[in-house]
Amino acid sequence: MIDVLKAIALGLVEGLTEFLPVSSTGHLILMGHLLNFTGDVAKTFEIVIQLGSILAVVVVYWERLLKLVNWRSINIYESSSLNLLHIILAMLPAVILGLLVHDLIKKYLFSPYTVLIGLIAGGLLMIFAERKKGMPSTLSLDQLSYKQAFAIGLFQCLALWPGFSRSGSTISGGLLVGTDHKTAADFSFIVAVPMMVAASGLDLVKSYEYISI
Repeated sequence: MIDVLKAIALGLVEGLTEFLPVSSTGHLILMGHLLNFTGDVAKTFEIVIQLGSILAVVVVYWERLLKLVNWRSINIYESSSLNLLHIILAMLPAVILGLLVHDLIKKYLFSPYTVLIGLIAGGLLMIFAERKKGMPSTLSLDQLSYKQAFAIGLFQCLALWPGFSRSGSTISGGLLVGTDHKTAADFSFIVAVPMMVAASGLDLVKSYEYISI
């Protein structure tokens, strides 16, 4: 019963923080330590639980997500509208880096102290991006260039550090490369779907011994 109550508490934290640029993973780790829910099982739970919140993104953006499946909309030389290549370019940096350092992250960065560093650094980045952004040249998802998508993907790598908000880093990246707030937020949420599925899938594969039915 105690474990069920801990799961409910963590689920509430996840639901309240997933769609804010405050790092849901970081807050889950902090809450886990407050509840004395730590270790390898907790680390896996804190990653996989985020799939539930991502389902809400799928519901909101389902039409746009369906359009991304259309390979015929891809022009590798020039983007006329948001397509699957934008998503691939935005995912690529974090996927490659994540595969390389996944075990190190799980071993060294899932502590309250490293999370607090990430929370502070993420907040400073958002302040910096807000102050340094210029007049936006990209006012919708369909105006987003491949170069901008890749640059936002580079910023997303910062979120591999638990506590550094994924949405905060990508939205900040979007503002710094010329998008408006809404376009940066919309792209961040859309990219979150395949990113979180990939991250959770990798974690499930690497931590399958901790999962029981």
